[in-house]
Amino acid sequence: MSDHLLQWFETLIRWFHITAGAAWIGTSFYFNWLNNNLRAPEGDAEPEVGSELWAVHGGGFYRVLKYKVAPARLPGTLHWFKWEAYFTWISGVVLLSLVYFLGASVFLLDPSKSSLSPGAGIGIGVGVLAVGWLVYDLLCKSPLGRQKVALAALGFALFTGLAFGLCQIFSSRGAYILVGALIGTIMAGNVFFGIIPAQREMVDAMTAGRDPDPAKGKSAALRSLHNNYFTLPVLFIMISNHYPHTYGHAWDWAILAALALISASVRHWFNLRGRGEKNVWILPVATVAMVALALVSAPKSTATAAASQPVTFAQVQNIVQTRCAPCHADHPTFEGTTSAPKDVRLDTAERIVAAAAQIKAKSVTTQYMPLANLTQMTPEERAVLGRWVDDGARAE
Repeated sequence: MSDHLLQWFETLIRWFHITAGAAWIGTSFYFNWLNNNLRAPEGDAEPEVGSELWAVHGGGFYRVLKYKVAPARLPGTLHWFKWEAYFTWISGVVLLSLVYFLGASVFLLDPSKSSLSPGAGIGIGVGVLAVGWLVYDLLCKSPLGRQKVALAALGFALFTGLAFGLCQIFSSRGAYILVGALIGTIMAGNVFFGIIPAQREMVDAMTAGRDPDPAKGKSAALRSLHNNYFTLPVLFIMISNHYPHTYGHAWDWAILAALALISASVRHWFNLRGRGEKNVWILPVATVAMVALALVSAPKSTATAAASQPVTFAQVQNIVQTRCAPCHADHPTFEGTTSAPKDVRLDTAERIVAAAAQIKAKSVTTQYMPLANLTQMTPEERAVLGRWVDDGARAE
């Protein structure tokens, strides 16, 4: 019952996390689109107004005004956009703790890479989040922070190095999630430590009858822009556990770096387009890069010198029953598993044949399954499964 309730709690937290994230990313996309599409005011406008935008939505007309710095007086109601970010980060940390920290031996650690204890793995994970934020924040506040291209290049190099290092000591799936958790922490930190305090100082200045400092608004806008470019990479990482052909590849860290660079380039194209700057090469190059990444990462053939030796279905069924069916069955026997993960069941001949492609992809090509190889599937057994699928995946 405790495992069942824990799974329900995890389900609710994940649902909440996705909902809060959708609200946060939605507002981020909207305000970046808004800033990109604001134009000089038409006709008479307050002298403090710098730009405006007209829109129609849901049967109504809207007029949005953006002030050069601030209006002459504050309105009675001022809306702040911060709780979406805070709730996304809080629920993400809870989810990280439930799945990857409490389940460190299954989802975070990889005995074939390192002999870290769960406690050590958790300590490194927490350290990555804390130190990663501090390094990013210090770089933004340094003179380098004013050099956008140089800061972006150094940031990408640091994230790539981090992905490489984490993939050497953790499971690739766990490494991906830790990189995503760091990006999410930086994004939430930008809101909590950078954007909201800057906006609060401007509001406090106006309340006290002082002119607000324009530099505060520019600082907040820069951190918001960083979050804008982080959005697509972190969205992929949020769903990456569904795609073992990425994190399960031998070049796991490089694939993550490439996907981050491609997605950030796509975001840049949209930002330029929103500002009315037409660029004809970024999107085609990103498309070609994605196709090239798919081709370069294609799995190698599983054919071996022993391929001439016939594989019987009895061999395959014995391997699957021993290594896979403890979890993937109508009635799982593996401790802590109450239902077949992703509803994949391999406890009958018919189900094994039907899942042949998945078996090869996850147990032979990426070798990500069984999770953390808890049932100790051997390389020889993986080769047998691969040959069986290559020979037509038949059940005699």
